[in-house]
Amino acid sequence: MFSKETINKFKTIPTPFYYYDLEVLKQTLQLVKTESAKYNFIVHYALKANANNKLLNIIKSYGIGADCVSGNEVKKAIECNFNAEDIVFAGVGKADDEINYALEKDIFCFNCESLQELEVINQLALAKHKTANIALRINPNVNANTHKYITTGLEENKFGINLWELDAVIKALKTLKNLQLIGLHFHIGSQITDLSTFRNLCLRVNEIQTIFEHHKIRIENINVGGGLGVDYHEPDKNRFPDFVSYFKLFNDFLEVRPHQKVHFELGRAIVAQCGTLISKVLYIKIGVNTNFAILDAGMTELLRPALYQAYHKIENLSQSEIYNPKSETLKYDVVGPICESADCFGKAVQLPETFRGDIIALRTAGAYGEVMSSAYNLRERVKAIYY
Repeated sequence: MFSKETINKFKTIPTPFYYYDLEVLKQTLQLVKTESAKYNFIVHYALKANANNKLLNIIKSYGIGADCVSGNEVKKAIECNFNAEDIVFAGVGKADDEINYALEKDIFCFNCESLQELEVINQLALAKHKTANIALRINPNVNANTHKYITTGLEENKFGINLWELDAVIKALKTLKNLQLIGLHFHIGSQITDLSTFRNLCLRVNEIQTIFEHHKIRIENINVGGGLGVDYHEPDKNRFPDFVSYFKLFNDFLEVRPHQKVHFELGRAIVAQCGTLISKVLYIKIGVNTNFAILDAGMTELLRPALYQAYHKIENLSQSEIYNPKSETLKYDVVGPICESADCFGKAVQLPETFRGDIIALRTAGAYGEVMSSAYNLRERVKAIYY
């Protein structure tokens, strides 16, 4: 819920823009820090959710590490003063120059996703006279029960080493002398709201651990990934994910050995609710079957609805209750200006009667909003503001 003062400020700023509530971010980070510390869990922030420098600097200040999935994300983490020993580098297709950069910076760990990748990192580390710390990203074949585009833990997905490949990988590691196996890595998907899914992951991790114990391999680190979802429908009512239950579940069901450390990679859960995309109505168009509210923001600023029909709560701030408590509500297809029919934020959205120039808020845009923006249609990248 935005105050009248905040809405009045929005009216003075050229739209569209990303608005970040830094107090919400700090409150979220404090919850993560408090609840994870109860069990001595280690948290890395997934830069792919949002790589805004100001946000990264705040996240770093809470003692959280970095989870990167590209060489440039590793560079960004280093530039924002994340400690190299707190950086993990995942990704199914790491290029040689990306690997070399991470080796030079002596990052904590490469999360490796194939036998061939292990061989390449070993070769590059050998050339630098280094030993690379690696974790095996294992595909546990656990269904995340989320959208197919953000499911990553099934055998049909491109991610991770399949269980039936483990014997060959373990055998190969004995010959790859410039690799040091320090962990196992798992990630089954994103925007998971049913916590029982994470219980299933824990049980599978417990089973997989026994495979390595059978081979007399000591595993120091268990990385269970991230994926905790947020409430896109009620962002004010449920501003913070249930970190209490989330971390407690892993403590209750993951069989952690005495010498092991448990790592998490949270992205969306940390930054989603602190961000809002603020736009303005360019035109109201009366259609045959629906009315259209055409905004100056589009899929170039918030791709998720076009990419996988994601829901974001849409609010008309100009006609909100603090300005117009008795406004009649109508249904609108809320769309952007991009030359694509997919450029639609929501269909049949119930809004107060809406007019040209009204300020529109697309909520819960802190994750996968700014970071996925593009210059398609030669659009200019929009700025961010912070309160």
